[in-house]
Amino acid sequence: MRLKIGDTVLITAGKDKGRTGKIDKLSKKENKVVVSGVNIYKRARKAGPNGEAGGLIEFSRPLPLANIALVCPHCKKQTRIGLQILKNGSGRLGAGKVRICKKCKRQIDTKGAKL
Repeated sequence: MRLKIGDTVLITAGKDKGRTGKIDKLSKKENKVVVSGVNIYKRARKAGPNGEAGGLIEFSRPLPLANIALVCPHCKKQTRIGLQILKNGSGRLGAGKVRICKKCKRQIDTKGAKL
């Protein structure tokens, strides 16, 4: 999975198509993500015995990975994610991998090694 918590994504299918949000949770087993403020559902809840309030609660349900696309922080466009293997100082491979935008070819992660 090339997406990370905190990435800004665009919803490409479903009832929230065209909206953007940040990733809150990732589920690698189910290939789903929870995006804040998107795919909101309501559920009725009874009051609990310990003084918990009842009523309608709102929560975000997970979205399939196929219904979202990353928004590049540099070019602000919907893009795919590529990987680039970095070289260490001696010219050998193995210094690590970084995510890159397929459209502007810039590094997506701000942490780690620089290109």
